[in-house]
This record gives sequence, structure tokens and C-alpha cells, in this order.
Amino acid sequence: MKTVFAHRGMSSLAPENTLSAFSLCRENGIQWLECDVDILADGTVVLSHDDTLERCTDQCGSLYDLTHSDLAKIDAGNWFADAYEGERIPTFEQFIALVNQHELNINVEIKSCTSGWENTLRLIDGVIAGLENLNPERELIISSFNHLALAEFKKRRPQTRIACLFENANLWDDWESILQACQAEYIHPEDKGLTKERILKMKAAGYGINVYTVNDLARANQLFNWGVDGVFTDIAHQFPKKYKKAF
Repeated sequence: MKTVFAHRGMSSLAPENTLSAFSLCRENGIQWLECDVDILADGTVVLSHDDTLERCTDQCGSLYDLTHSDLAKIDAGNWFADAYEGERIPTFEQFIALVNQHELNINVEIKSCTSGWENTLRLIDGVIAGLENLNPERELIISSFNHLALAEFKKRRPQTRIACLFENANLWDDWESILQACQAEYIHPEDKGLTKERILKMKAAGYGINVYTVNDLARANQLFNWGVDGVFTDIAHQFPKKYKKAF
């Protein structure tokens, strides 16, 4: 079965990377979701695509200056809709509890900490610790654009499937050597510029392929017909029922 990943949760129906956006997956028949994780100054792992607050909250500043106690003062929902006023930036612990409860499968993207390698290692440690609470029935992929961080994660948790993320601009001909160095099972390329020929090469090399971010149903259908295994999308609720699960 081809997989539809709710990109940052049901991010066109609720504010991205929030518990509300993830909760909507189950009622829309979407079993897989994608999220982004980063770290606060005190080591708390949180869900956020950006390492700054201004795009998706009511405040400004860096995640790396915050602690867990600051989260209660930050509104991560009222920018999106009145109904989500009071939504908080979730911790990884809260997220794991939710996906266990709703029986969801997860792709966790480890962000490349702009505050340095030491914080990246702390983030990897925090994610691994948090995953100890993930129910064993839940499926998991860890991905990152930072292939050094991804290789480090795989070294520390070899049983977990990992995916190398690539933008079109840096998907060079040495992509397979990078996947081999990371011991990756998946490649996650950008949709822009992705051709049938390149997909066939990736499949022939034995890798799973999940493409981001596909917000056009016809393009998703084309990619699936070319052999892609999954797509990340902001409009998962619009996909036909053949891509969905009856919970």
C-alpha cells in the first residue's frame, strides 16, 4: 500500500506540529504523520520546524534560549485560527503519548541544530530517550537533512529505520554513497525536479522512496505510478480513501 504522510500533522486543518494537528490524523484516516524535533536550552525536546518562534507562535526569539517552563507562556495556535488559541508547543514526551493513544506511525525529522554539534548530540540523546516510551507496535522512521547527525543516530540506535533527506539542489550523483555511509533504508527527496529516471535508479538500488512535499493529487498519483512508496503532504485529508485506513 502506498503511504500518505501528514506533513507536520494535518497542517492545513490545524497549526503545524501541534497536538491538535496530530490528533486530526486518525479521524481523517491517515496512519502516518511527519513531525520536526528540536531542543530547548534545558534539554527538553520539542516539536517545531523552525528554531525561532516568530512564524508559528505569538512571540519572537530562539528555541535555544527557552526552557520547559517557558512553553506555558507561548501560544502556538492563535496565529492559525481562533479555535486553536492556547495551543502549546508540544514536548516530544507529549507527542509520543498521543501517537501511542491514537495508534499512529511516525516519521520524526531531527532538525540540524543551528546552535552547534553539541546541541545536535543532545537532541539525538533526547529523541532516543523519548522513543523508549513508543509502543513497539508503532512504526517509526527517523529522517534528517543533516546526514552526519543521521549516521550518529543510527550508530546509537541501529534497530531504527532512517531516511536521508535531500533538497533538489543537493541531490547529486553521490546520493547512494551518502545513504550507504548512514546505513539508511530510505531516501526522502524533494518533489521539485524529481524525474522517473531518478526514481527508477533509487528503486533499483533497493531503497524506499518517500517524496516531500506533494500538495497536488495528480502529481502524487504520477509519483506513485513511477514507484514511489510514499508522499508527504499538507492536504492528506483530500486524498482518496484507497490511501486511508479505517481505524
